[in-house]
Amino acid sequence: MLGTNKAIVLSKIKYRENDIIVKCYTLKRGVVSYLIRNAFKSKNHKTIAYYQPLSQLFIDEKYKQNQSLHYITEVKSSFVYKTLHTNVLKSSVTIFIAEILATVLKEEEQNNTLFEYIELSLQWLDTETDFSNFHLLFLLELTKYLGFYPESKYDDKSIFNLQSGAFEISLIDKYSISEQNNTVLKRLLGMKFDELNQLQLNVFQRRNFLNMLLLYYELHLGYFKKPKSLEVFSQLFN
Repeated sequence: MLGTNKAIVLSKIKYRENDIIVKCYTLKRGVVSYLIRNAFKSKNHKTIAYYQPLSQLFIDEKYKQNQSLHYITEVKSSFVYKTLHTNVLKSSVTIFIAEILATVLKEEEQNNTLFEYIELSLQWLDTETDFSNFHLLFLLELTKYLGFYPESKYDDKSIFNLQSGAFEISLIDKYSISEQNNTVLKRLLGMKFDELNQLQLNVFQRRNFLNMLLLYYELHLGYFKKPKSLEVFSQLFN
């Protein structure tokens, strides 16, 4: 089946001598893997640039149901990033988020709202200069689409429990989060990206909250593992 699609690149790996396999999150089909032939041959060397982590693309695809690999016949950018792949800190955020998305996105079906959320969030990141807390809000909001967004009913004294995904009236068990993380979580719930500059966190607060979020993912997604890029990412943001 020939058709057009929009795609966000999640990962790419070398395949055989000159080919690559590109895993994308697409507007019409969800997660799809494409075989790009002869990507490393000299006449096609510019093609590789399209497939950087989280690049946003328009593609002409050759798709066949019940096959694991499909083909891209034409590709062009749907949104050209100005800073996402050139700013060292933003590129580390990009690699980190791409690795998480490649792990958590499994569905091979259309989800327009999720695609739009990822697409617009990345465009926001590309244009902003104050983005130190972007990854925290991005991962928290992503749980809405994955089915385990924190229950939003709480009062000043309630404490969030990672396992139940709800606020409790007191410390229940080891999955009740710290007072510091509890305060940050309540601030982030319902916050928009444009409001992130209101959230002032130091290095330790940011790191602790991120580790808590990753544990939350592990508890609710049995297949989730902490990204390999976490250590490098944490060092850069220190």
